[in-house]
Amino acid sequence: MRYLCMIFYDEQKLVALSGSEYEALIAEAVAYDEELRLGGHFVFAQALEPVQSATTVRVRAGKVSTIDGPFAETKEQLGGFVVVEARDLNEAIQLASRMPPARLGGVEVRPVKSFAIG
Repeated sequence: MRYLCMIFYDEQKLVALSGSEYEALIAEAVAYDEELRLGGHFVFAQALEPVQSATTVRVRAGKVSTIDGPFAETKEQLGGFVVVEARDLNEAIQLASRMPPARLGGVEVRPVKSFAIG
């Protein structure tokens, strides 16, 4: 089964890292992605641009509105995601617990719903 691992952290903590700390974190994350790939768990991963680049789109009564930034004001923002293949939720949690950016915040693990189309 596939699981979406949404990586949340306070962007200010990421910005506060020194250049060498940031590079080490990225290198560690890339190495872990490769470990997931070799173990047959890696499906897809991507980092996101800072939250200031986000736009929230809403449609109400057929009318479209946009809001700059995320909808909710929180201390942690979605910084990236990894989709993994795991036997069950317990294995997905174990895989998520080793994601280096989790040390700056947390990782929400959620099963990916599969729709039969056709």
